[in-house]
Amino acid sequence: MTPEDRAFLAGLFDAAVAAADPARALAAHMPEPPRGRTVVIGAGKGAAQLAAAFEALWDGPLQGVVVTRYGYACPTRAIRVIEAAHPVPDAAGLVASAALFDAVRGLGPDDLVVALICGGGSSLLPMPPGDLTLEGEAALNRALLASGAPISVMNAIRKQVSGIKGGRLAAAAHPARVVSLVVSDVPGDDPAQVASGPTVPDPGSRADARRLVDSWRIALPPRLRDWLAGDAGAAPDPADPVFARNEVHVIASARLSLEAAAARAEAAGIPAVILSDAIEGEARDVGCVHAAIAREIAMRDRPFARPVVLLSGGETTVTVRAKGRGGRNSEFLLALALAAEGLPLAALAADTDGIDGSEDNAGAFADGDSAGRLRAAGLDPQALLSGNDAYSAFAALGDLFVPGPTATNVNDFRAILIRRPEGAP
Repeated sequence: MTPEDRAFLAGLFDAAVAAADPARALAAHMPEPPRGRTVVIGAGKGAAQLAAAFEALWDGPLQGVVVTRYGYACPTRAIRVIEAAHPVPDAAGLVASAALFDAVRGLGPDDLVVALICGGGSSLLPMPPGDLTLEGEAALNRALLASGAPISVMNAIRKQVSGIKGGRLAAAAHPARVVSLVVSDVPGDDPAQVASGPTVPDPGSRADARRLVDSWRIALPPRLRDWLAGDAGAAPDPADPVFARNEVHVIASARLSLEAAAARAEAAGIPAVILSDAIEGEARDVGCVHAAIAREIAMRDRPFARPVVLLSGGETTVTVRAKGRGGRNSEFLLALALAAEGLPLAALAADTDGIDGSEDNAGAFADGDSAGRLRAAGLDPQALLSGNDAYSAFAALGDLFVPGPTATNVNDFRAILIRRPEGAP
């Protein structure tokens, strides 16, 4: 991959992230100040940056608490920031969940609760219901992450094994008005799915969760299966009057970020095509489909003529088959590199929050020579893919993409540049 192509692709990622910048996203959605108190709560990988941006934009007193991932905090004036574990919850997350409930307790109808919600909040807000334990909720997260189920399925199940998700936190704030400002990291931008909707209820039922567990063959410990078999602690109904005065606004999303990346590409003279902002499925399968589209373009100039950059978003999943290192974006890219070997393309896939899974990279770069370069280094790219070890593959090539935490999260970002060969008419 040429330095120019690498810089071009990184610039598209930067444009996508900038479109979801907390201050920019919040500015157009600030609520009217209330007669009473203003309490800010929040959860997600970008919650601290959202809180700091909200403080800078708000004209008046406020207080509150937000929870973010370890290492993602930033300075705030009046809003307390708690760090906790992601993607598997820990005891600090229990403290954070309790602090959020404390923040909204005892409010009146003239008070305002502003909920700043973004991706990652599901893991950051553990609150095991009934006689379940933190270890039980952690076991649930591990089972969901290993299952290959899409985020919508995981969150539908999480809501039924929680004391805070599925609108429960908003219900606790009644009779105060709750305004939820949501940075969407889910395909389709359903705000009830982001962070499993702590302030946004949805109509999903306990029976729905049981069906999903069975259909996706998710291996839950017996105690969790027993909990789902009952009806105690069901999530609140969206039609409940406690939610009547509440508002929900999606302030940033994958769609807006992909449109910003497309505009950046067009400004650089490269036509851009957005395939979809809501692609789900097994990361390696999605990689193969993208490779097939790229091959058709490279060989026949259809359905799009070269040069062109293909953009897509959404959230793929990885069914864990082995104990390798890697996340969904690096696995997507390794599958793409194998299926598109020899093609004149350059690609970047990365999580817009700056972290792909649990490693230090957001994703990686790949091109039509990546698989061959791995073999030349004595590595088997197919074996690395089979072993869920895409991180090691791209680390060996020096092609990891490590921008660090971005202070936002609007899901995966994928860009595939297909140029005309040198000297082609």
